[in-house]
Amino acid sequence: MESKLLAKRPVLSKSEMEIARVLWGLGEATAREVTEALPKGRKLDFSTVQTYLSRLENKSYVKSKLVGRAKVYRGSVKPQQVVREAVDDFVKLLFGGEKVPLVRHLVSEAGVSKEELAELRELIESMEREQDNVDID
Repeated sequence: MESKLLAKRPVLSKSEMEIARVLWGLGEATAREVTEALPKGRKLDFSTVQTYLSRLENKSYVKSKLVGRAKVYRGSVKPQQVVREAVDDFVKLLFGGEKVPLVRHLVSEAGVSKEELAELRELIESMEREQDNVDID
């Protein structure tokens, strides 16, 4: 509900999301530390990472503070909120806001294992129990 009350942040590009995920994993970091923490095989130079961090700051996903001569960045939005907003946008765009067709697509096209099906079944049952408890109150 919170995101509907606030002005909508601009959507992140794939590379911006990648840099944000690295930063979230570190907690707070300089551009140099983010560059060094990139996955093996992902070659981005320091100035490119600085550019992405500046974009993330301009889009209000991260904040920075000056420590000595270096900017130290940290997330200003929780990763779960960013994921929720991105998935909501995706579902609206591809499925007209309907969640069941997305789940059906993921389950039928992604080759879900028996263990994953059991986990999904438990999730559904847990959600049903929660709704039953809310309906009783």
